[in-house]
Order: sequence, then structure tokens, then C-alpha cells
Amino acid sequence: MTGKVAMKKIALSLARTKERPEGSDRDGYTFVAPLNEGGRIDLDMWKAERGRCFVHRIRAGAVDERGLLVHRPGGRGGATWAFDYDNGSYDEEEEGYRFGDHAFTPGEYVSIRDEDGVLQTYRVTGVTPA
Repeated sequence: MTGKVAMKKIALSLARTKERPEGSDRDGYTFVAPLNEGGRIDLDMWKAERGRCFVHRIRAGAVDERGLLVHRPGGRGGATWAFDYDNGSYDEEEEGYRFGDHAFTPGEYVSIRDEDGVLQTYRVTGVTPA
């Protein structure tokens, strides 16, 4: 582990889509992850603190889902970060597209493949101490 790493709460909001040209602050996620100084998820600290890495899925008109940020070796194009809502069942996971490569800083965009296989883009709207 190099550099300073800290647990952060990351807020994501649905980015603009054809169906929602303004995006949506009522559809998104908040999750806790260890970020390094560059805003990237730190795998070593995640291994030590994985029990603190919760996710909340927020959908307008639906009950919020709570799960965990998990790391899976292998997968599409290598290791994968995902949100697991069913304690280890791949059926309920939502995969972060190249989460290991992205900096989670306000204004950046990330993509998440939902349990139905649909890839959606989200904007990082906040990063605060967890």
C-alpha cells in the first residue's frame, strides 16, 4: 500500500440518458470504500476493511437495497468490483465497469452493469469521509 488511504463515502447519481435527459438524483448509489490519494479503490485496505464497505442502491419509488462492495478475481477482462445484495449469489450482483481503473472524484463518470445486464452511467456527486 503506497500513499495515504482513507475510507470514503461515495455518492453516485444516474447520469443523463435518452429516457432521462437531466439524469436523476433519485436513482443511484452510496457506498463506502477505501480510496487512495488518487481516488482509486485500494485493494489491500479493502481486504482489511471489507466489512465496512456497504452499498445502498437508491431507486425512485422503490425500497433502498443494502449490500456489500465485493471484489471478484477474474471475470470480464480481469478482476471485478461488484455490489452484492444477496450474500455471495452472483444473481443479485451489479458489476462496476472497470471500477479498479476509475478515480472516484466528484464530476467523474462510472458505469454499473445491473443484475439484468444493462450498463448504466452514473456521475460521482460526492466523496466524503466515512
